[in-house]
This record gives sequence, structure tokens and C-alpha cells, in this order.
Amino acid sequence: MLGIEKTSQNKEFEMAFKNVSFSWPEKREYVIKNCSFSINKEGLWMIVGKNGSGKSTLLKLINGILNPTNGVINNSANVGMVFQNPDHQILMPNCRSELLLNINQKLNRNEITHKIKIALNKVGLTGFDKRPIHTLSGGQKQRLTIACCLISEKNFLLMDEPTALLDSYSQLKVLELIKDLTRNKKNPFTALWITHRLEELIYADAVAEMSNGNLSDWQKPLNFQYK
Repeated sequence: MLGIEKTSQNKEFEMAFKNVSFSWPEKREYVIKNCSFSINKEGLWMIVGKNGSGKSTLLKLINGILNPTNGVINNSANVGMVFQNPDHQILMPNCRSELLLNINQKLNRNEITHKIKIALNKVGLTGFDKRPIHTLSGGQKQRLTIACCLISEKNFLLMDEPTALLDSYSQLKVLELIKDLTRNKKNPFTALWITHRLEELIYADAVAEMSNGNLSDWQKPLNFQYK
């Protein structure tokens, strides 16, 4: 059985893999092997694993960039993506134009300005609407990419090692930002965070390990043991 099933966005959602496998064309070896797991509530979910374990491929399957070779992906979330390097996804010359690019509603000028202001406030970039992108630090750029997901009303954020290129201060600011967003009960929000930094796991609501193309059971950070 093969496919990706998507339903309309709801405050309650499910993202579930059912016996999902993936291999590249003309390759016999599976990158993802008979993988089954689910995420069905808001929170900060973290996945840790060695290079080549299948973490990035997993995110591409969730985001619909890749289709499974076998199995089914049920996904009723509105998915956004934050890359390791924000320069790989920021396209416009200033913060306002970048956010404007991600608004998917028909709004008048005043409504657009208000929506942009709210998005920047949520990520700690108040007053940055006219700031040129080249003047932003790496951490500020990463927070801008998060604001772009918020302004496009994403409720499930995939984060592929988002702090890997940041200094320790910026790492902490991004972590605290995502943690606060996932705790907002008025706007349910979920983040699936890939990391190599074991010290980041204490911020998670649940942790799992990717190994040889499969994902372990979800565990509380204090109970998690990295193999």
C-alpha cells in the first residue's frame, strides 16, 4: 500500500507513518525501513540520530517533497519548514517583503501591516519590518524564517538542525522561541526538531532516536538514552 493522505487543516491533527519505507530509484537499500510512528498533539518533538540514519529523508517525506516507496503517510497538519541555513530559504531583500511573500490571504494594506507586525513581535523582531536581510545576524534570520511560517498559518513546523550554524546565544533564543510557541494553547503549534546537540533534548516534550532508517518509541527527555 502506497500513498500520502492529506486532510484540511484543523486545530486537532495527526501526522502518522504506517509501515513507511523509502528507497531512491534503482537502489535496493531502503533509507527508511518499515517506519511507523505518530504525532497528534502540540509540543516540541525532537529526533536525534547519527549522520546517514534517515533524519532528513524523514522530514522530506513528511513535507511531501518525497513520496514513500511503501506504506502510508496520513497528514492533516499544515506543514512548514525551517532549514539549517536560513540563507537557503530567504528570498527577498528586507523583512517586510519576505513576510509579504508568505501571506496567503487577500488583505488590504493596513491588514497586511498589522499581520506583519504581529508575526515579528512573536519572534522577538519588533520593529524589523524595514530591516535589510543582509544586516541580520544568523539567529535573527532564523527567527525571520519562523515568522514566515507563522504568517502563513503553519501549525506543524519541521526544523532540520536549525541551530547548527548559530552561536550559543542565538541557539538558546531560537530554542526558547519554539518552546514558547508550542506552549501557546490559543494557537496550537507543533515543532519536529532534528538535532545533533544532546543538550537541546531537555527542551523537548518527547524524544526519539533515528537509527538505520527507523524511529524509536517517543520518550520523555529524562528517560531517553542515546544508543
